[in-house]
Amino acid sequence: MADKLKQIRSKIDALDRRLLTLVSARARLAQRIGRLKQGTAYRPEREAQVLRGILAGNQGPLPDAALARLFTEIMSACRALEDSLTVAYLGPQGTFSQEAAGKHFGSLAALAPCASIDEVFRKVETGAAGYGVVPVENSTEGAIGRTLDLLLSTPAKVCGEIMLPIRQCLMSRSGRLGDVRQVVSHAQSLAQCQQWLARRLPRAERVTVVSNAEAARLAARDRRTAAIGPRTASALYGLKLIARNIEDEAKNTTRFLVVAEHDAARSGADKTSLIMSTRNVPGAMHELLTPLAVNQVSMTRLESRPSRAGLWEYVFYVDIEGHQQDANVVRALAELKQKASFLKILGSYPAAVT
Repeated sequence: MADKLKQIRSKIDALDRRLLTLVSARARLAQRIGRLKQGTAYRPEREAQVLRGILAGNQGPLPDAALARLFTEIMSACRALEDSLTVAYLGPQGTFSQEAAGKHFGSLAALAPCASIDEVFRKVETGAAGYGVVPVENSTEGAIGRTLDLLLSTPAKVCGEIMLPIRQCLMSRSGRLGDVRQVVSHAQSLAQCQQWLARRLPRAERVTVVSNAEAARLAARDRRTAAIGPRTASALYGLKLIARNIEDEAKNTTRFLVVAEHDAARSGADKTSLIMSTRNVPGAMHELLTPLAVNQVSMTRLESRPSRAGLWEYVFYVDIEGHQQDANVVRALAELKQKASFLKILGSYPAAVT
């Protein structure tokens, strides 16, 4: 047994040395690319293509999620050799927005927590941050209204999306369910866990706070208070986990958008987001969507929102498959410009690699 273990470990050591050589060679090539090209080292379409290629060739035993995380970190390290990347996100530390930013950009990007979604947009618009990560919708609770409103007015573009599975945890100072008299969290997290709370903590008071991180901070001060939030918050605030995965929907996912001063080039599997409005006359909405159907452009999302320009006037947030440089999308957008009373293209970007 001991000899077999030694032989296997020797092979692992040899592979580790080969991996080191290959990763270093990759980093040197990334440095050469950085010297040849102009602008930021981050190319969302290129990184999406790399991840898709890796996952397409994965034969196990590592799961796709683990490989995606591994290669995201490799690209993050190589990118850091070329450029310092600042990413604003809805803070403070210990939120799902921070997890989303880390998942997309890797741990070597400089993450800048912001007090509000408005501040994330401001940092991008003023150049204080190169990129911003903002939540736009949750599969259980629906759209994030403030993000939609800011997308309508911002000059920033959408250059990426992130799909983050939401795994809610209950945490407290003692780690004992019996001590809990009050549960604090962001309103969305409380709503996502209401059935679990009704079964396990029916008498506990539920209190809404501005973020999951703030909930964790409050729980750290009172042993009778438990917080709901990501597992990472427990370590940051010195809390013990009472229960994991308490969300009512196992497939609960939040979609985030990456905003910047630019969108992305074609990656081969893209989305385009736009905002449009139409005249308030019979059949106007059908007429507005006809160019998409005629040009065989699939619509993946349609969300209405008050325009704030007038009473009972609405704008429509639309996601379509394809890049705005794709021939059928070019035709569809040209026809939409003729029919819509307002049209804003938010950007084209790679569909999330999950």
